[in-house]
Amino acid sequence: MGDRSISESPVGMSSAPRKAGRIALLDVLRGVAIFGTLGTNVWIFSEVGSDSSLLFAGGLPWWTSVDGFLTTLTLFLTNGKFLGLLTILFGVGLEIQYQSARRRGLSWPVRYLWRSVLLFFEGLLHYVLVFEFDILMGYAVAAFIVAFLVGRSEKIIRQAMWVSGGLHVLLFGALASLLFAVTLLDPASLASGGIFAEGASRVYADGSWWDQVLFRLNNLLLYRIEPVAIIPMNIFLFLLGVRLMRSGAFSPDESGRRIRRKMLRWGLMIGVPLNLLYFVPNGLFELPVRYLFAPVLSLGYLGLVALVMERAWFRWTGARFAEIGRMALSCYVLQNVLGSVVFYGWGFGFTGEVGAVGTLVIWAVISAMIALFAHLWLRRFAAGPLEGVWKRLSLLSFGSGKT
Repeated sequence: MGDRSISESPVGMSSAPRKAGRIALLDVLRGVAIFGTLGTNVWIFSEVGSDSSLLFAGGLPWWTSVDGFLTTLTLFLTNGKFLGLLTILFGVGLEIQYQSARRRGLSWPVRYLWRSVLLFFEGLLHYVLVFEFDILMGYAVAAFIVAFLVGRSEKIIRQAMWVSGGLHVLLFGALASLLFAVTLLDPASLASGGIFAEGASRVYADGSWWDQVLFRLNNLLLYRIEPVAIIPMNIFLFLLGVRLMRSGAFSPDESGRRIRRKMLRWGLMIGVPLNLLYFVPNGLFELPVRYLFAPVLSLGYLGLVALVMERAWFRWTGARFAEIGRMALSCYVLQNVLGSVVFYGWGFGFTGEVGAVGTLVIWAVISAMIALFAHLWLRRFAAGPLEGVWKRLSLLSFGSGKT
């Protein structure tokens, strides 16, 4: 990836046109991650207006219906896995920008911190106007912290990973144990609304867009609990991405292929059995699967995508994923806008109405629309629309970016 394309990208999201030196694998991985996050979010859109608004499917009796099985199977494959993959890729992007700044003699981390601030406010707007489960605000906070770590010694980076990873495991291990105990004592206690705030079903099924904006503002603290709670995990995965980039994991040589094969082998061998616990009844393991086990499978997915690219399978599909990855920020926001239009009451009002098969069809349709949008846009422009706006804002305090 050339210096110019690195320096003009949003925090962790590549937006520049393909040119010599660009790592094609990273574009494809970003596109796959964006596609996969919709595979989780589409169920939030689909169920938020129903009488049994569960964020995850772990509480569903999946063995009694086709809908229950398809929902659980899809979320077993997507829930938390692509979020983990996207988080690792943010760390990779951070390392690329750090190395670019060093080569060009630019100050670090002042420029990157400004971009993190912009990303935070972009995420805040996305939360208020579009989607209550925005991830950009949490990424911005983690990026702000990691920006001060990326230039330190490998020993300090390893220590930071141990501390952040340990804090995350302790927190969510304790929460998972509490959830396990509560579920065993009273299984019905978790089947009445999931994590959605009181009144969510009415607002999203029947309310106007403005009603939903006010609802998200009134429930800001509730819906921002997850981004705050997973900051240690984000820091760990950001730093993992930094170290993977430095290790040559994305290089096309044999050393890079060897690292990716290890990620594929161990990520699948360990990640699949752990994530299969998602099928345990009553949602006993849905929290540890999403927050503890999913990132392991994320590494397996990374290795799998890399293997498909190396074997030159599905070239046309890979090219579409690469286009999505090149304008990942725009595609991430757009897919949530389209999900709102399709499912919420002020749009087509499909929430709670289409079942699992209909939800999967809508996921496929929205994904196809995103891919078409990215393909057509990049035929005329060098970057996605939000990436272009973001670039101009990021240079406001730095003039031409040469100092």
